[in-house]
Amino acid sequence: MQINFNKMSGLVPAIVQDAVTNKVLMQGYMNKEAYDQTIKSRKVTFFSRSKERLWTKGEESGNVLHLVSIKADCDFDSLLIKANPIGPVCHKGTDTCWEENNRATYGFLTELSAIIEDRKINADEAESYVASLFKKGINKIAQKVGEEAVEMVIEAKDSNDTLFLEESADLLFHYMILLSAKGFELNDIVKVLEKRHQR
Repeated sequence: MQINFNKMSGLVPAIVQDAVTNKVLMQGYMNKEAYDQTIKSRKVTFFSRSKERLWTKGEESGNVLHLVSIKADCDFDSLLIKANPIGPVCHKGTDTCWEENNRATYGFLTELSAIIEDRKINADEAESYVASLFKKGINKIAQKVGEEAVEMVIEAKDSNDTLFLEESADLLFHYMILLSAKGFELNDIVKVLEKRHQR
């Protein structure tokens, strides 16, 4: 890979992203030597402008970044590094240098999970369909998942795609309620699938 180290006096910005969650973890700078050392050691190494030397992330704390991949941008003057972090990335002890939790998110489904969790916590006060299910207990929630699964299977056999998608959405929604009722979240299911994939 050709990288243009000439634009910034031998340095290029290097953005580090978690290879699993895709969260941006930190940003540093690399020169040619830091890049070569990263490739060789498979541990992300920067050029420290304050120390004026190569610096492998975690060389003192042990919170290293294990290299997964490096890509240059279209102008070949900045790098996107995907890595697996060991421990917190920021020197302040946070997951990222922007004080964000390094957790997998699933777009709107993550937002919906938070709403469901809120309805569960405030079930006695909230007046909503979800809160009413939590009040009725785990048996009723599980029953609804079964009913929605049957309805989805029935629509799968027909040719009405709109109804099939609506029933699929109903099933997923009620399944997420069941997960919450059991004390789990989507990420717990993803972990199971990832383990199966690695076998």
